[in-house]
This record gives sequence, C-alpha cells and structure tokens, in this order.
Amino acid sequence: MADRDLDVAHVARLARIRLTAEETQLFQAQLGDVIAFAAQLREVDVSGVEASAHASPIFDVFREDKARDSFTQEEALQNAPQQAKGLFVVTKVVE
Repeated sequence: MADRDLDVAHVARLARIRLTAEETQLFQAQLGDVIAFAAQLREVDVSGVEASAHASPIFDVFREDKARDSFTQEEALQNAPQQAKGLFVVTKVVE
C-alpha cells in the first residue's frame, strides 16, 4: 500500500494537482482496483490467441488527403483571449 501512496502523490505532483487526504485515499483505492484487475488479466490463458491491434481485421483505413476550405487566420483568432503577431498567446506550462 505504501508504494501506491507514493505513486498517487508523485503523479499528483507531476500533474500539479493538489489532492485532499480524502481524494488521495480515493485514488489509492482506485489504483488498487486497477492493479488487482491487471493481476486477474495476467491469469488468463492467451497462448492460443494471435496478437492483433483490433478485434476484427481492418484494411485500407486511410483516406486520401484533400485540401478543403478552412478558417482564415483572422477567423481562427477572433475568439482568442490573447493573441500577438497573428498567433495564440497561452500560458507557459513547461519549464
């Protein structure tokens, strides 16, 4: 359980989220449930199952790129809270 306590606190710090003690306990319990479910999945015999990315075969799912009408720069920026030199101005989130 102590590892989960540290994991929840560490992820909260990385996400810059302040958690109350109650929220931390809730997330610790949810993390425990996820880990228990993953342990259940490890017990399933999948030796006869072929690896795949989708439940059913999917072929030629790409469409051809075609240029289409879009917003002008002015239209895209018209509701921007802040803009400068034709660009959106946003708060720096990466140090």
